[in-house]
Parts: sequence; structure tokens; C-alpha cells
Amino acid sequence: MGGMIERIALAMAGKRSPWGKPGGDKESGNSGDGSGSGEEGTPAPSGGEGPKGPRNPWLPGGGSDERPPRRSASIEDIFKNRGPEGPRRKGGGGGGPGGPNFRLPQRPDGKSWFPLAIVALIVVWLFATSVHQIAPREQGLVTTFGKYSRTLQSGFNITAPWPFQHVTVMNVSEIRQERIPEGTQQKLILTGDQNLVDLSYLIRWNIKDLKLFHFQLAEPEETLREVAEAAMRASVAEHELDRVLSGAGRADVELTVRNRMQAVLDAYRSGIAVQGIEIQKTDPPEQVVEAFKDVSAAQQDADTETNRARAYAQQVMAQAEGEAASFEKIYEQYRLAPEVTRRRLYYETMESVLSRTDKTVVEADGVTPYLPLPELKRRAEQQQQPAGE
Repeated sequence: MGGMIERIALAMAGKRSPWGKPGGDKESGNSGDGSGSGEEGTPAPSGGEGPKGPRNPWLPGGGSDERPPRRSASIEDIFKNRGPEGPRRKGGGGGGPGGPNFRLPQRPDGKSWFPLAIVALIVVWLFATSVHQIAPREQGLVTTFGKYSRTLQSGFNITAPWPFQHVTVMNVSEIRQERIPEGTQQKLILTGDQNLVDLSYLIRWNIKDLKLFHFQLAEPEETLREVAEAAMRASVAEHELDRVLSGAGRADVELTVRNRMQAVLDAYRSGIAVQGIEIQKTDPPEQVVEAFKDVSAAQQDADTETNRARAYAQQVMAQAEGEAASFEKIYEQYRLAPEVTRRRLYYETMESVLSRTDKTVVEADGVTPYLPLPELKRRAEQQQQPAGE
């Protein structure tokens, strides 16, 4: 940059053109107007030198006659980090990180850190792929080149490094859930009395054998769903609609489905343990929901009347039992004193009968006819009742 500025300054002073054209340089034997040349801008030969063409002002020797002319660097020289006359000087972009002259820092004894770095990477690789800490609720499945080797229990375990052995850790105690059907879809199932019910249920399961679960079935979750659906349809078909809708019927269906599912999964050697089935919804199909509501309302009315009749029957029965107990007590007293008991019963009976009738007590012969006061009182009440309304 300093040489370029110097040449530009000389050109501005009128001594030399920075582009190599003749411009008043006496040493070159050319005049400033270019008269010593057949063509403008072409210097005339002098001494034993050949004709000189325009010089590159960006080369270090391009503006001096004392130095030999230099050629431009080729593309091979640029990639080899050398100039046309030899290797370039150190420094600049060639000596930075990533350049050919860049070197890693050395240890105090003059040796390289590279072997120690390789050893450290190998130690980290061995520790990360050979040492395994298994949680209490987990198990590890060890495969050697893809083939089953053993099962790791919870705790500290050591295996061969990857890629010789690979460890797959899974939680075997976690209770997983599968909901059938997914979302708000309908799942219509036929009952034993040829009725359709929209039924949704939840399956709770966990892994009881990690080896079988991982290797025996291609898609264990999908197999579980299909087995559950088949068991549910078979169990619901054994019960009528009313029993499926009731609480006791639901419990029977859930227990039956769980037992059937476990039997089929054990036959498949799936390594799955079914913990329970929970029926969440039992509704009629959407197309007949209004008619089903009417039937339900009629059944509720029938149940209400039945309960009312049962209550009346219980009331009458209790009253009859009370009267029978009272009669037994009276009979006990009659056995002790028959005449007194008979007279008391006569008085009680007459009191019960005469209390609901009009009575007139007269003496013997020569009695004046009485004034019918009860009859007059009854007529007066009948006449006052319409006026009050």
C-alpha cells in the first residue's frame, strides 16, 4: 500500500505514470508526448532489453526500472500459498487458524496435545456407552449387534461399549392408558337383545416382560387395542341393554373383558399385563337418542308407580300386623277376665259406631217429642256453605 501511494504521488508530480506509460522519464529515453514510439503508450527499446509493455502498478516492482519485471501470481500459486518467485512470507491470512502455518499449542515438554485429546475422547466414549444407571421403576434391554443378550435391572450396570452393545431403557412399572375410541368417535356395539349401544372405555396396562414386549410383537400397542375391542364386543353381546346400562352390569362386563384380554395376550406372549377396564360411556346411538329418552322416561314412570304401590302395601301390612298384635294382647286379657273384657269390647264397639251417627236419648212413657237439633244444625251448615263461597 505504501509503494502504491508513493507511485501515485510521483505520477501527480509529473515524473512517471503509475500505469507504466512514458511520461517524462529521461532514463527510459521517451518523451512525455510519446514521440519515441510508433504507437502511443508503447516504449522504445533501449540497450539489450526487449520492448516493455504497460506495467502493473499493484506489483511491488512495477514502478521501478532497476528491478526486473514480475509476473502475476497464478491460481496454483494462490492455493499453494506462494508467489511467482517462491513462498510468501509468513503472517497475514496464511498464518491464522486453519492456514498451513497454523500449529496447535504444545505441552511444556515440547510434545503435542493431540494424543492426549484422542485418549480423552476414547475414555469419554467408553464411559458414556458402557456405564448405565437404571432407575428403580425401569429395566434395560441389552442387544449385541441387534440380538437380545440380557435384561438389566435397576441399579448400576456395565455393558460393552457402543456399537458392540446397545441398551434400551423402558419404564416397566408405569401404568399406561389406551382410550377406545379416540376422541369423540362413535363405537357401536350390539347387545344380547339386539340393541346398539355407543360405548367408550379405558384400558390400563403395564409391561410385565420387557423382552417379550420388545421382540415378540411388531406393534404391541395396536395389538392391545384390537384384543380389547374383540373382548368388549364378545362380553357386551352376552348381556341385555338394560344390564349394560346399569352399574352392576358394567362391573360384570369390565371384569369379563379384563380376563379375556389377559388370556389372549398371554397366548400371544406379548409381555403385557392388563390392570383394569373402565367403561366411561354407555349411550344410545345418536339417530335414536330421542326415542331412547322417551323409553327411559316411561320406564322411570313405571318404576315410580311400582315403588308407590310397594310403599302402600308395606303400610297396609304394617297396620294389619299392628292390629293383630293388639288383638293378641286383648285375647290375653280376655283369658284372665272374660266378663270384664267382653263388656269393655262392647263399650268400645258402641262408642265407635255411635260416634258417627245422630243420637236422640228419650225417656219412657209420656215424653214430649224432642227438637231435632242435630238435623237443624246440619241444614244451617249446608245453607251457610254456598254463601261463604
